[in-house]
Amino acid sequence: MTTDPVADYLTRIRNAVAANHRVVEIPASNLKKEITKILFDQGYILSYKFEDTTAQGSIKIALKYDKLTKDPVIKNIQRISKPGLRKYAGANELPRILNGLGIAIVSTSHGVMTGRQAQAEKVGGEVLCYVY
Repeated sequence: MTTDPVADYLTRIRNAVAANHRVVEIPASNLKKEITKILFDQGYILSYKFEDTTAQGSIKIALKYDKLTKDPVIKNIQRISKPGLRKYAGANELPRILNGLGIAIVSTSHGVMTGRQAQAEKVGGEVLCYVY
């Protein structure tokens, strides 16, 4: 059992991208499922599949690569709020990643969403990670 399942999720994706894997399998949780949906909606992953074969279930993520250069779409994925030091931001304080080229994933009282969506809904929350 890991003490920080979100960091484990991000590390598995980071390692799979570094090793040029096409698919990565990750143990599932509701928070990880929401982060996966956001990554798909924002175009960072090719597809995903939730499998409930075991009690916990798993998430299979097909990683996305550039067709011409074969470079991964996810250049960096970084954990911000950690169990030992939580990072919260109000609606007006949410960060812009690479001048809007990347996304911040935020856990709010309205659910998990990107930083732009949180600003549009005028809600703040815990900044989980940056993706670019």
